[in-house]
Amino acid sequence: MNIIKAKPIHLTRIMEIYEHARSFMAANGNREQWGNGYPEPSQIEQDIAQGHSYICLDGEQIIATFYFAIEEEPTYHRIDDGAWFNDRPYGVLHRIAVQSDKKGVATFCLNWCFELVGNMRIDTHENNLPMRRVLEKLGFQYCGVIYVRDGSPRLAYQKG
Repeated sequence: MNIIKAKPIHLTRIMEIYEHARSFMAANGNREQWGNGYPEPSQIEQDIAQGHSYICLDGEQIIATFYFAIEEEPTYHRIDDGAWFNDRPYGVLHRIAVQSDKKGVATFCLNWCFELVGNMRIDTHENNLPMRRVLEKLGFQYCGVIYVRDGSPRLAYQKG
């Protein structure tokens, strides 16, 4: 597998992967997280333009996509029922989605990001049990609850 920055020509495939992820989450008890068509193509176009959209390739096939940046995440300024365990610069990963029968794709992507920065923060919906399992398996520690832009709570994790 290989990870590269996404380009505008990848948008159609990226959106197919997100549609697959929405269907998978809904079928597995997580209708709320991306249930209303999130993310929209305009969001991904913006991510690509800013150089923060990535794709994971298995040979020539795009099998995963995600947002990654080393930046301060505004929604992480407030954390309830806990605390971040360090204040060092960190990477954030958002909107990871996989469409592949291959095992370990999300793990590969998360490890790739962590190797670049050595300190990461991430959040997920409480009903996203597959993602929570991957995070815990990779040594991310639960830190508390953050609130995304629409006010919805998310479970916050950090590894660093």
